[in-house]
Amino acid sequence: MIEAMVEVQESTLKAVQGVLRGLLEKGVVEALLVPMRIPGSVVPMLVSEAAALERADPLAPVLPINGARAASSLTMTGHRAKLGVVLRACEIRALVELVKFQQAKLDNVLIIGVDCLGTYSVSDYSALLSGSTEDAVAPLLAGAKSGELAPQGGLQFRAACQMCEQPLPEGEHVALTIGLVGVEGGQVYLKARDDVAEALGLAGNGAPAGRAKAVEKLIAGRVAARDAAFAEFRGRVASRGMEGLLEQFSTCIRCHNCMINCPICYCRECIFRTPTFEHESELYYQWAERKGTVRMLPDTLLFHLTRLNHMVSSCVGCGLCSEACPVEIPVGTVFRAVGEKVQALFEYHPGRSLGEAAPVQEFREDELTVLGERPHSR
Repeated sequence: MIEAMVEVQESTLKAVQGVLRGLLEKGVVEALLVPMRIPGSVVPMLVSEAAALERADPLAPVLPINGARAASSLTMTGHRAKLGVVLRACEIRALVELVKFQQAKLDNVLIIGVDCLGTYSVSDYSALLSGSTEDAVAPLLAGAKSGELAPQGGLQFRAACQMCEQPLPEGEHVALTIGLVGVEGGQVYLKARDDVAEALGLAGNGAPAGRAKAVEKLIAGRVAARDAAFAEFRGRVASRGMEGLLEQFSTCIRCHNCMINCPICYCRECIFRTPTFEHESELYYQWAERKGTVRMLPDTLLFHLTRLNHMVSSCVGCGLCSEACPVEIPVGTVFRAVGEKVQALFEYHPGRSLGEAAPVQEFREDELTVLGERPHSR
């Protein structure tokens, strides 16, 4: 990998746009999946013309969808073009998990990672754009230099970002990293695979001197916030066991928004949206007679427990489930707190490596003895 510092001529965003334009113009990629400005927001778009990149804004502090979902749509059934995907760290981790589950392909795909400085909710970001002439990114870039990132006055980062301890693109699958943390004003840090560096004409002059210290400070703050959030959640449910956990979903209206927006919930046909859960009317009366009462609509808690069971080991903590919840259930915090225990149990780090099988993909004999299962006799 080649590490290089690029001088900023007009703005950091213009410099990043220039890098992306270079990838297209030099034929490194034929199309880019990249966040693009539209009136009132920024959304992922597929771009094939370099001139259109003047609207590209991968630094915008907003995450309307997890880009891994878009990358899945663009690659799962095959693609001919050399595709570059510009993603944040949680999106890259989600994409790696989807590749393992054969929901995306990386053949002919160049992963371009961007340091994540934190994101606002879609509604907060839209309001910020319409109500202020201030650059939403400039304060974040200023704080990134020392690793002390703070939202603009009156706003909050999304809960998932506040406790994200993996904000930087990592892994052998990342061909180009656009670094912002620990970087002096007027520069952008690039870490590129040799062939990409050669195409862009990058001279290896090393990483910024303050990057390691700034990254350490940023992650330390995020870890502290994460541990506090997990402790608060566990404190609410620990004394009440399963009832305490189920209570977290008591206000659920069964809209399935969390499932639809989760990049890891990839099933094309979910059992909860099939006739299996379209019960005959008479069944409700039978359940009411047997139990005294039956919740309408039923199966709400079963839905969440099934989701936890199916994908918590691969949860990458993007938090878009929480953002999509109309009744503000902290779904992402629940999944991350439970996921931390499950992932530690299997010594698994979702999205870390393409060569690391997900727990649901392999069976290890006696792997559950730690939970009390008796070892098999030999």
